[in-house]
Amino acid sequence: MVSQMAEQENITIRVIVSEGDIRKMTTKRPDTLDDLIGWLKGTLKANYSFTLQYQDPEFNNELCNLTNLSELPEKPTIKIIPMIELVPISADTESYGDTSSQTDTEILSSSSLDRSFQWPEVFDVPKFSVDVEYRLRQGNLLYLRDGTCLKVTKELKHNILEKLAETMYAFKAYPEKEDFEAVAKALVQTHPCLKESGSSSGWNGWKNSLKFKMGNYRTKMRQIGRVDVTVNGGKRGRYTANADSSHKGIKKPRKGELNFLPEYPEGKDDHNLEEARQVLVNEMMKTKPNGSLVKKEMDLTFALRRKEVVQNKPALSQMLHRWPALFTESQVCITAECLKKMYVSL
Repeated sequence: MVSQMAEQENITIRVIVSEGDIRKMTTKRPDTLDDLIGWLKGTLKANYSFTLQYQDPEFNNELCNLTNLSELPEKPTIKIIPMIELVPISADTESYGDTSSQTDTEILSSSSLDRSFQWPEVFDVPKFSVDVEYRLRQGNLLYLRDGTCLKVTKELKHNILEKLAETMYAFKAYPEKEDFEAVAKALVQTHPCLKESGSSSGWNGWKNSLKFKMGNYRTKMRQIGRVDVTVNGGKRGRYTANADSSHKGIKKPRKGELNFLPEYPEGKDDHNLEEARQVLVNEMMKTKPNGSLVKKEMDLTFALRRKEVVQNKPALSQMLHRWPALFTESQVCITAECLKKMYVSL
């Protein structure tokens, strides 16, 4: 009789933590949904918020949101659904102040900025999705305990490489060999469970996988029209056998160079920017050009100017004809200041 009462007080649950982590768990029957979530958080050592779904027998065991424990069948299967909490950030009003207080050393408005950071001296491995972070944390604990490396599934590897490629692309569209090595090394140092037993370094395979993933990521960016990679499109391929080799004449930033090929300002296209360029030409024909207007339009047309320089490699005389304001004393000083900052940071 006592054992039967004990069985009634306990509940056995099949818990889907992630695709590769499904557990059978038994606990005292909770009184509320919050009690069940609290017990799961403590048992699984989950430091993130989540909701629960359960397989509903009335709908051929399709998943439904769990809102009340009375909805659960006798031996339920529940799935943990991580929640991403967004924290509002107040805008820094000072950064949107009166432009008249800004110095002549400014080159770009925020709308023209593309890559604002150089490759870091020490690469920080980004945070992955909640599911990936949980699996890596469990793998690291196991590695620290007995040196067992994590068995990396195809899905897990894809998610890790995709996030790393996205992070690398924010710094460089075309990373160098040492960049790939730095990222692979940092990944294994941060998550030792990812070490490769058959590699002398422990990360050489990750480096090679990153190279392929980065190529695939550039293709994805090219398909959505990112200028810094579309400029290198049209290379030799299946249907362009007579074109240049895919490794020949790659247009990419020099070391320390930012905004090599930035995207156009939001809402602007070739037609809009060409009109702005013509405004500049007309203004420069005046005896006393409006300095504020020239600076504003030069800022606005920066992306168009970079596109012309990188893609067409125009002669100096042609640049003088199309961009006369570029050779004024104020613009030369701005360029010189930019170069000074770039070389100081190297």
